[in-house]
Amino acid sequence: MCQIPTKMPYNHELYVQYMLLTIKVKLYPNNQQHKALLETMERFNEACDYISKIVFSNRVFGKIAIHRIAYYDVREKFDLSSQMVVRAIGKVAESYKVDKSCCHEFDKHGAIVYDQRILTFKTLDEISILTLEGRERITIKYGEYRQLNMERVRGQADLIYHNNTFYLMVVVDVPDADPIDPNGVIGIDMGIVNIATTSDGEIFSGKKCTEVRQRYSNLKAKLQRVGTHSAKKHLKKISGKERRFKKDTNHCIAKVIVQIAKDTNRAIAIEDLTGIRTNSTVNKAVRTAIGKWAFDELGNFLKYKAALAGIPVFEIDPKNTSRECSVCGHIDKGNRKNQAEFHCQKCGHNENADINASKNISSRGICQLSHSLLSC
Repeated sequence: MCQIPTKMPYNHELYVQYMLLTIKVKLYPNNQQHKALLETMERFNEACDYISKIVFSNRVFGKIAIHRIAYYDVREKFDLSSQMVVRAIGKVAESYKVDKSCCHEFDKHGAIVYDQRILTFKTLDEISILTLEGRERITIKYGEYRQLNMERVRGQADLIYHNNTFYLMVVVDVPDADPIDPNGVIGIDMGIVNIATTSDGEIFSGKKCTEVRQRYSNLKAKLQRVGTHSAKKHLKKISGKERRFKKDTNHCIAKVIVQIAKDTNRAIAIEDLTGIRTNSTVNKAVRTAIGKWAFDELGNFLKYKAALAGIPVFEIDPKNTSRECSVCGHIDKGNRKNQAEFHCQKCGHNENADINASKNISSRGICQLSHSLLSC
């Protein structure tokens, strides 16, 4: 087991990074403004489709090269402002960075990328945004969990359209928190039966989440079998409810864990689960269940909330965390008797399996912290 060296300066620069946060801002246009925004979005994406055909037929994918062959043609054909055309070219060029094997098509209600030349924040409650009809001043509102500071808005903002509502995805930088000098590491085991378990023994049960997931799955299956107009309308109504429930649950869990770490002056350690959904060595049923819960999202919430609080987060190798004894370190497949119970074949240690795993995660996090100061 690694111990944290005492009386040594903690290198804040190793752990605290410059923090950018995306805020979802809701727009409240009147009927005329809503129509203008929608027409602008549809025209913008028509232009993207047109540019895409030019790009693919000429096999020219760089922004500058696309600008040379398409800019004036697009301006004349679609009557878009200069900067709108630039943004459309940028959107098409970005899409071809991922895949150049086929001609890309763009959803007519796909996002418009706005920058500071065509979008400005007039006040905390109002923006000026360019449409086909000219500039429109539109009221905005945003969540209270992170106050929007106009001076901290950075770069571009995406205008998106969902369920007949417009939103801006605005990137802001956030004030750097005073970094802590951790004197311990709290380990977090993420699972399906229990969404999160801490090395302190606190368990965030997944029972309620499983019930909600099953209820929505059954309801969706029934509505899809019926297939009537009213059934489809109901499907649309419940669309996204499960997703929002998951997101809210993950937010709440992450908030509690970060507060515990802050109150006890500890860092946080989580498992690096990158690629687990495509890992061929992982049971298909487990991969499916993992896909039903947003572990990446919970991990990201922990990271950004911890960063805002000045708390370092370590991602550790998840190998054998559930099979290793947190007391003697013995690793054996037989140690994990079932989902809930851990029994060490060597020393006889008995404990809740998730708590045992979270203690192993904590120990590996302490190793990473110690290694940054001396060596593990």
